[in-house]
Amino acid sequence: MNYLEQLIKPEKLKIGDKVAAISLSWGGAGTYPYRYEIGKSRLESIFGLQVYPTKHALRSEEWISNNPKARADDLIEAFLDPSIKAIITNIGGDDSIRLLPFVDLEIIKNNPKIFLGFSDSTATHFQCLKAGLRSFYGPSLMTAFAENVKMHEYSILGIKKTLFSNQVIGAIPENNEGWTKELLDWEDSGNQNILKQLEAPTEWKFIGNKSKISTGRLIGGCLEVLQMINGTDIWPELSVWSQSILFIETSEEGVGADFVLRFMRNLAAQGILAQLKAILFSKPGGEKITLEYFSAYDQAILAIFKEYDLPLIPIVTNMDFGHSDPMWTLPYGALIEVNPILQTLTILESGVK
Repeated sequence: MNYLEQLIKPEKLKIGDKVAAISLSWGGAGTYPYRYEIGKSRLESIFGLQVYPTKHALRSEEWISNNPKARADDLIEAFLDPSIKAIITNIGGDDSIRLLPFVDLEIIKNNPKIFLGFSDSTATHFQCLKAGLRSFYGPSLMTAFAENVKMHEYSILGIKKTLFSNQVIGAIPENNEGWTKELLDWEDSGNQNILKQLEAPTEWKFIGNKSKISTGRLIGGCLEVLQMINGTDIWPELSVWSQSILFIETSEEGVGADFVLRFMRNLAAQGILAQLKAILFSKPGGEKITLEYFSAYDQAILAIFKEYDLPLIPIVTNMDFGHSDPMWTLPYGALIEVNPILQTLTILESGVK
């Protein structure tokens, strides 16, 4: 049996459940408490959850940075607390990798529950993966949940279908709301009342093999963090990537297409690229990476298949997860069908039980 197929499914969320808000990387909640409170109130009012910060979640940015073990302790305590039904990251950052020596993966394995986050939380997702637990690549409390003025309906739908229902998720809808990477400075709390400017909706692009229907299991995350954990103890063995579908996205730092090229080249050199059934790529992150540059990223991915003389697989770009707002929520290890002929993506099982 495929390793990803064996991941433990956590229990679904329901109204009234208690969830933990955690700071695993940057201390954003302590720096911008108003933004934290908005995300918290939305989780309570829209989804009916009870939100409690972990012991150190609201500490200052400096304190959080100086105490990686305390952050790891918060994670372990949240997994051990039977009253907590999900753990939701406050925000990303750039140093969740520092928690690796302090996290007991057996505790995660023996106390399965929902873990939700994106960006730098990729490192924690791969700890869950190593422990054998399905986790969920989706909104953080201070991002999509605290979106300016109101949450995007696309983000809400992704959460409800993935975390609140044990029915098959089914077809992932294309985002028809429009999208934005606009950054309005959190230093000015008044910006919270300004709706971000939306770009016109853009259709997914099916590139690569356009005639082959592929089915595989989801694995991936933020490209820069994947590169950071590459070669560590939580980086999966080659067999884990077998028959998988890689989802990748880039952060708000706006890395160029050349970075994507080099990352994909690394995957090819490891033999991972040859194991994949398909690739899903979100809109590239970064305020300066506008629509006219997107095709350069497509070409970077395609170039590696030519370099390594590998048969093309289905590749879908211009998607909406990770650093693109709004964002869909993706369950690690879930079986998904990529159909370039009908231009559909369908998750063939529930995210939770």
